[in-house]
Amino acid sequence: MAELTIGQEVPDFTLPASSGEDVTLSGFRGRKVVLYFYPKDMTEACTKEACSFRDSHHILEAKGAVVLGVSPDPVKSHGKFTEKYGLPFLLLSDEDHRVSEMYGVWQLKKMYGREYMGIVRSTFLIDEEGKLLKEWRNVRVKGHTEDVLAALG
Repeated sequence: MAELTIGQEVPDFTLPASSGEDVTLSGFRGRKVVLYFYPKDMTEACTKEACSFRDSHHILEAKGAVVLGVSPDPVKSHGKFTEKYGLPFLLLSDEDHRVSEMYGVWQLKKMYGREYMGIVRSTFLIDEEGKLLKEWRNVRVKGHTEDVLAALG
């Protein structure tokens, strides 16, 4: 897909969630959505990011936002991750990385000289009408939740 632009309507999708149900992005119209893509459940940086959103969840909700996390992990893994860390928001399973590709976050990565395809940590702030308000790509976890809260006003 072409790059997303601020003010553009974001691609809609339906994915299985950690709750056991299928979740459709457009079902959250009327609320802001913090849609964050992360590489893998139970890894250090991904756990820090999820726990940071967890710890600020009450503030995000007070600002009218819902948080949705997306990774290629299966629903069963998301369930364990949610339970272990008490995550109060849904994690969505994008096993075929179709949605990650639509948002341009499924990319070639390099680690220890090895190349592979994976999710580049990214967050999209979506308004009540389903339009992109702000995006963060190649996210560094430290301070990221605070940046999202500031963008929510």
